[in-house]
Amino acid sequence: MRVAVVGGGAVGVTAARDLAARDVDVTLFEKGEVGGASTGRAAGVLYDAFAAPEDARIGDRAIERFRAFSGTGDFAFVETPYVWFAREGDERRADAIREQVPRMRDEGRDVAFLDPADMAERYPAVAVEDVGVAAIARNAGRTDPGRYATAMADAARDAGADVRTGVEAAVRTGPPRVRADGETLAFDAVVVAAGAHTKRILADAGIPVALKPYRVQALTCEFDADAPMLYDATAGYYCRPHPEGLLAGDGTEEVESDPDDWNRDGDAAFREATVERLRERFDVDPDVNRAWAGLCTATPDRDPLLGELRDGLYVAAGWQGHGFMRAPALGEAIAADVLGDGGIPAFDPTRFDGDEEFDVVEGMAVE
Repeated sequence: MRVAVVGGGAVGVTAARDLAARDVDVTLFEKGEVGGASTGRAAGVLYDAFAAPEDARIGDRAIERFRAFSGTGDFAFVETPYVWFAREGDERRADAIREQVPRMRDEGRDVAFLDPADMAERYPAVAVEDVGVAAIARNAGRTDPGRYATAMADAARDAGADVRTGVEAAVRTGPPRVRADGETLAFDAVVVAAGAHTKRILADAGIPVALKPYRVQALTCEFDADAPMLYDATAGYYCRPHPEGLLAGDGTEEVESDPDDWNRDGDAAFREATVERLRERFDVDPDVNRAWAGLCTATPDRDPLLGELRDGLYVAAGWQGHGFMRAPALGEAIAADVLGDGGIPAFDPTRFDGDEEFDVVEGMAVE
């Protein structure tokens, strides 16, 4: 069986690695460098704290595989608890957390409510005076996303995959084909896992999909105190330990972005707001080392498009900001689907016509 994977981000290289490991003839096409687009700009926050059954199962499998792959090349999974909270007075999000935690536990997730006093004892650098309701997920960690992508690409090559970088690919249907480097190649199946470019690639093949790229931002700053991975649901920002000190970001710029023409640097307003948030939460005056932006992709129902879109043509996109943290499981799932082992019905990409009108909304929001 010959399979093409278009896109060398975390999901694409995982799918290529898993297919090649099952003796499939795989060619991966990446127009830039492996992990050089959205994956390389991801936060590297990893957890399985999902309440919906399918999301919880995928999250659990992703963490399991991250641990198993740790030590492959330069990739390392660092165990780090994930804490999220709503501030006093924010009853809507507080009620949502109160409702989420029992549902997560019902799905077998290792989560619990965290009393603010216990939170202060565990993490004395974190200010908790305004924390109303908090929870902690223990099956969680952090990593360098670019190193994961490189490790999986190398593993795919070791298993026999042909990984072609610096090659832009166009997809054609009936039967599935890829046009690259001036030639048209026939495949038994083509997987499009091209992140923010997925919509354009499929549109060029005459297939509309319900996807919208949108911009998110993050920064790193100096910080030397102990901290968990933290999500302030009321203010809508997250932070985590990082080799440069602390990485922090916010969720969503709620407008569609052009995947080829967008600002890759962090805005001054974002930097100022994030520094102020960290100053309040940690009682420090952080020096920003760098600030950047990346692209995520949204769908009408916030669930991804994962599966067969046309005969022999598969799509894997629309992660709503959760793609990297679930990449080991999502890449595995699309590879299994290509091989006839079944996909994920809830994520069936044919549930949309492709011409739906919808707004870009925050993917991390606690509602």
